[in-house]
Amino acid sequence: MNPYMNKEEVVQTFLSQIAVHLDENHEFSPEDLEKIAHGFIMAAMPKIVKLERDLCIDFVRSLNTQVADALQAKRGNL
Repeated sequence: MNPYMNKEEVVQTFLSQIAVHLDENHEFSPEDLEKIAHGFIMAAMPKIVKLERDLCIDFVRSLNTQVADALQAKRGNL
């Protein structure tokens, strides 16, 4: 299972890319596939960023809880 996008998000992203960016003939050229891939990346990006931020805070917490608390206060809830 993809930790960044659930099945519904994948389907919605795919459909939005077809509706907005792809040619009407829906023959998937390399350019079309690149547009679809970019759409998936951008749709998943907020979850990727949050997961990376959370992992960073957890790692810092293992070294210094005060620094981790300050980092979380500054960056953890974005």
